[in-house]
Amino acid sequence: MTTDPSLVLRTYADAAHTAYETLTALDQLSGDGDFGDNLCEGLDRVTGALDTHPDEPPFAVAAAVFLDEVGGTSGPLIGLLFQELARAHAAAPGQDAWPTGIHEGLAAIQRVGEAEPGDRTMVDALVPARDALRSGAGTRETAQAALEGARSTAALRARRGRASYVGERAVGHPDPGALGVALLFWSRARADGQAPGELTDHLPAEAPPN
Repeated sequence: MTTDPSLVLRTYADAAHTAYETLTALDQLSGDGDFGDNLCEGLDRVTGALDTHPDEPPFAVAAAVFLDEVGGTSGPLIGLLFQELARAHAAAPGQDAWPTGIHEGLAAIQRVGEAEPGDRTMVDALVPARDALRSGAGTRETAQAALEGARSTAALRARRGRASYVGERAVGHPDPGALGVALLFWSRARADGQAPGELTDHLPAEAPPN
């Protein structure tokens, strides 16, 4: 059985608000500083839509919101991830659709964004999560893999996206997109009662200077 998608998304919204200041500060180093706003506002719209349309497939609702209503570079990419999770859940109701959904979502994101592991993007969190899921890992282990992947971006110089134009400025701090996506897997584990510690345990100890 798969974890309730609606609960995962609601937990993700709470996690995004908890991490908001960190995500914003990280994005100020390498982007427009709006990633925290876009993620939180997008997930708030998702939870509102779930309340209004409780019978709609949750990941399909989330995909529509992020593809159509959320700005920034990352919004539509996260929308693609939700879209593939929605398709996987529709194809295998009542089963664990995450391995297929994340595999296809990662492929869609890479087709659009052309990012590879090591480019300092959300792909660096998604690849280890995808690999963990394909190996049969549980929600806790998958979340740990995603979070470790996000943390690893602190040592990388960006080769894709807006961050690639700021040189070494962001080195030493994790990529906000990778961390934001890793929060999805932490939220899934939390919804399943298997979270690897509190969310604050996985956020940078100090926010970077603005």
